[in-house]
Amino acid sequence: MGKVAFLFPGQGAQYVGMGKEIADEYKSAGKIFDEATEALGFDVREMIFNSDDETLKITENTQPTIVTTSIACMQPLLEKGIKPDFVAGLSLGEYAAHVAAGTVSFKDAVSLVKKRGKYMQEAVPLGVGAMAAIIGLENDDVIECCKEASEIGIVEPANFNCPGQIVVAGETAAVEKAAELCKTKGAKRAMLLPVSAPFHCSLLKPAGEKLAAELEKVSFKDMKIPVVSNVTGDAVTDKSMVKELLIRQVSTSVLWEKCISTMLDKGVNTFVEIGPGKVLSGFVKKIDKNVTVINIENLETLNKALEVLA
Repeated sequence: MGKVAFLFPGQGAQYVGMGKEIADEYKSAGKIFDEATEALGFDVREMIFNSDDETLKITENTQPTIVTTSIACMQPLLEKGIKPDFVAGLSLGEYAAHVAAGTVSFKDAVSLVKKRGKYMQEAVPLGVGAMAAIIGLENDDVIECCKEASEIGIVEPANFNCPGQIVVAGETAAVEKAAELCKTKGAKRAMLLPVSAPFHCSLLKPAGEKLAAELEKVSFKDMKIPVVSNVTGDAVTDKSMVKELLIRQVSTSVLWEKCISTMLDKGVNTFVEIGPGKVLSGFVKKIDKNVTVINIENLETLNKALEVLA
């Protein structure tokens, strides 16, 4: 087997009951939910296992609950001595990646992302911003359409997910205009996403500034595993760079396709998506269909993954 990367999902992957089977079966996973409750001051198990979609959809709930679930689902792998050569996470997932790399403690990370969610939501009033997924258009064409639509307001590429899938974000009218222009240029689809804020664009800079103050209170440790950064798409091993990258990450494009390409270039041929959903698995397959891609979110997927990774 070549090298292994652990990938951690971002906002939007959440669902009621995520991680429950693994938490019930593995004490080490259950303990993560208890640590989250202690760090956040509310019953995280109750929120994730027994609340409803609307509660989990609130950004300051979504972010800590996804990170908690991801780190809990990773515990059985660590118990069995399975460690990654690289880690990466999409947007919010980068915090779980830093926990996995040992850069930051789980309790600090889960507290940080609750605040991050709150600041991101507060940065742009509801309805002012939007995001749209553009399917089937080249990167340069999407960038061009954003430039053109910028005449009526802010709109920027937010996520370069995989070939032919880019998300744009900004002020609602400008995002709608960019989507229209992309369709004219030949996009297969250009659809508005059901999100509460325009993530990863310059409108979110105020959230980054508030987050900076919180990051100053956290002590970052030397990384045991390289973390591939959303902002640069490169592997980071120097803890002194982490704060700045996490601040910039809030308001700049997520270079996910470049993150995966970096790991492929470094010899990764097995990608393990850990946490709710399998969106990232889909992206990886579109970037390189010859690699092994597995996801872990319940006992069935965990057992399959353990067979592959054994």
